[in-house]
Amino acid sequence: MGHGESRAPNRLSREKSPYLLQHADNPVDWYPWGEEAFQKAKKENKPIFLSIGYSTCHWCHVMEEESFENAEVAKILNEHFVAIKVDREERPDVDNLYMSFVMAMSGSGGWPLSVFLTPERKPFFGGTYFPPEDRWGRAGFKTILLQLASAWKTQEGAIVQSSEAITQALREHGDRSVDQVVKLTEDTLKRATEGLGSQFDSHFGGFGPAPKFPRSHTLSFLLRSWRRWKDPESLAMAEKTLQEMAKGGLHDHLGGGFHRYSTDRQWRISHFEKMLYDQAILAKTYLEAYQITKNAFYAEAARDIFAYVLRELRSPEGAFYSAEDADSAPDSAHPEEKSEGAFYLWRKQEILDILGEEKGELFSFHYGVLPNGNALTDPHEALKDKNVLYIAYSAEETAKTFQKRPEEVETVLSEGRKRLFAEQKKRLRPHLDDKILVDWNGLLISSLAFGSRVLRSPEYREAARSAADFILARLVRKDGRLLHRYRDGEAGILGTLEDYAFLIHGLIDLYEATFDLRYLESAKKLAGGMLELFWEEAEGGFFLTGKDAPELVLRPKEIYDGAIPAGSSVAALDLLRLGRLTMDRSFEEKAEILFDRISSQIAQAPMHYPQLLIALDFAIGPSQELVLAGEQRDPALQEMLQILYEHFLPNKVVLFHPPGEQGEHLESLAPFAASQHQVDGKTTVYVCENYVCRLPTNEPEDFKRLLEQF
Repeated sequence: MGHGESRAPNRLSREKSPYLLQHADNPVDWYPWGEEAFQKAKKENKPIFLSIGYSTCHWCHVMEEESFENAEVAKILNEHFVAIKVDREERPDVDNLYMSFVMAMSGSGGWPLSVFLTPERKPFFGGTYFPPEDRWGRAGFKTILLQLASAWKTQEGAIVQSSEAITQALREHGDRSVDQVVKLTEDTLKRATEGLGSQFDSHFGGFGPAPKFPRSHTLSFLLRSWRRWKDPESLAMAEKTLQEMAKGGLHDHLGGGFHRYSTDRQWRISHFEKMLYDQAILAKTYLEAYQITKNAFYAEAARDIFAYVLRELRSPEGAFYSAEDADSAPDSAHPEEKSEGAFYLWRKQEILDILGEEKGELFSFHYGVLPNGNALTDPHEALKDKNVLYIAYSAEETAKTFQKRPEEVETVLSEGRKRLFAEQKKRLRPHLDDKILVDWNGLLISSLAFGSRVLRSPEYREAARSAADFILARLVRKDGRLLHRYRDGEAGILGTLEDYAFLIHGLIDLYEATFDLRYLESAKKLAGGMLELFWEEAEGGFFLTGKDAPELVLRPKEIYDGAIPAGSSVAALDLLRLGRLTMDRSFEEKAEILFDRISSQIAQAPMHYPQLLIALDFAIGPSQELVLAGEQRDPALQEMLQILYEHFLPNKVVLFHPPGEQGEHLESLAPFAASQHQVDGKTTVYVCENYVCRLPTNEPEDFKRLLEQF
């Protein structure tokens, strides 16, 4: 953030959000979202300028530097508007509502989001990033502000009328009653798979043109298509994409983890933010691909993500921070001169100096490093002479070129990564957004818990447990209401549907990783709260905000699975899984109503709802219910679990029935397990599929044969 002359900070200085705090020294008289700002707008009859972004957003920084730090722009804003700043990660409900307007108005959206509202908070004009001055035939921000200020003075009535019509149209779009219930079947899944196939980039993986986002829930859906139909095309699309992403510059080959998206078709040059949710969802998909193929490449990709998250994003309390910025300063002498990707870029000569000529040349060949830089396009010459590491040639190709044995090459590459990583640590690290968000933590808890079983890692299990324990202790109010954000010692902001759905998702996986009934109990209790707060009784389906949330001009809903799955998609899967774990039929009935309510939208373009289709895949079945009866410390139990998690069975639920008091506790949550005990004093597995149960077994080889039939 650039700074002008010394001045008193604005109202944002009292906030907890790192994004709002970044703007606390702007000359703009910013208000946080709340009654103080709304009352000022009404009292002074001024339109509201609403700016929505997040602290690791590159173009948010650009617009701040160009416009919000500009005294002339600030003067216009302060005189004619009430300026409100919102962190989209703190208030996804506000972001969702006004993003819907901008998307409907312009056909595209993104951040920074810039929206103009009446004092009643109804939108009448908006866009994303605006340059400060008129440029390339586009009106600049200053021009837009002056035009809108003038229009408000002379045409207020027409603007208000327009805003009311816009709001009504948004309400009708969100409240669309069910035109007709379309039966969602296997054919719906098949059409989604075919739709993805038509958009698949067979050269580089992914779907459609650049920019390319990971969207790994789409790949997880394809893995389920492979399982359902043994369709080699589905598996090939998923594998190609997972491999190209991991080999490309989207993947941080030194520090681990993945960046937010690729600016080119080849996954070469990234938009360098690192988001917690991407790490969580990607890790899960790589683990699933490993279960199917047994290819260690995918297991390593998942371990690499977890190593990054545990090292850089874990808070001392055990939960996980939100994101790392795209921008950073190239050197500590000028910390304010930030540029995108500076932390991750290398000049070839730097690499040769650090590794030595011979090893440096081999390393550079393997990772595509060139003397003039390796960006495919660089219109502004921001990447001139700079390189993003990506795997340009395999270790075998590198060995052949340099006439070395493959194991020698692997040693040079491994040592080279360690030495460059040590050198990189001396650079100024990108800004860390240290908010702890319940929804994103829920996604990671799920992946760590699942990873602890698939990769047999107690470390991942305990990391998932620590995060869950922190959230349950610090972000659940005494009355059971879940909150959304924790930072700097303060829990706050009412949880949205995504907080409930994603945390329930994580807690179910954590129960299956630990067999600690606290997590299953908490998941069931939160599911009750989710239905109480967010369920729309009239038509079925979920609102994004709770019935106790501060009122917006309309109550948003979301079913589209974007970069993050929709809360309602994950909620549907939660309800199905809890229904099978507890045999409480009411959970599954709610999922069925949800599918019916949105069936006509899904049927029109199923490929846009991959996470919801993952839930539908579970609902259609076949699905499996497994009960393991025995002692938790029995090595035979661990052997059975190892066999179980070597198989890709995405539509299973797992219960553990111990003897004694703990067993009675389980029976109170899952009464159907009461009759499923050890046989002959040995760990015994009961396997049911679609409500039909097989004979129990306590022989590992029999269990393995049984699983291979599914």
